[in-house]
Amino acid sequence: MTAQRSDARRNYQRILSVAEAEVAAHGADASLEQIARTAGVGSATVRRHFPTRQALLEAVFQERIENLCERARRLGETDDSRAALLDWLHGLVEYAVSARGLADALTFEPPTDRPASHSCGSALEEAGTPLLENAIREGAVRRGVTFHDLLTLSVGIALATEHHSEPAARADRLFRLAVEGISPAQGATTA
Repeated sequence: MTAQRSDARRNYQRILSVAEAEVAAHGADASLEQIARTAGVGSATVRRHFPTRQALLEAVFQERIENLCERARRLGETDDSRAALLDWLHGLVEYAVSARGLADALTFEPPTDRPASHSCGSALEEAGTPLLENAIREGAVRRGVTFHDLLTLSVGIALATEHHSEPAARADRLFRLAVEGISPAQGATTA
């Protein structure tokens, strides 16, 4: 039984390693069959460890999501709630643009528009909501803005720019435009 468990752990790690490379090369549409072939396992083994494409993507991005969550906790200790929230959201957009497939992993299906528990989205929501609440409480963000609004905006920017010749620069421009608005205003600040 122990040999079987260690075999399963090795398969899991091999599949995850191959999946990271495939997703980096092909994004969220990476072939599960190609991942299985390259990992030297059957497609049933891949599906046993990762029953859905979403589960595989979330495992691939788990470390990045944990880093974003830790960043939110650190930023929550700063005095400027608006700057903290914008810094964190900008980091989320940067991560989503630099890691092919991450934006796809963060999209949610109707009707709830909410991430499943234990998903990348729910981890980000748990980490980012205090930043948003602080900014709302201090009047830096208008009431009624939800975490889902901000995540949708961030994911939308990442998805809209992923095929540009310079996706990071384009995403940064769109993020700043979203933050500043399209009308000229005195004293507009950037993230």
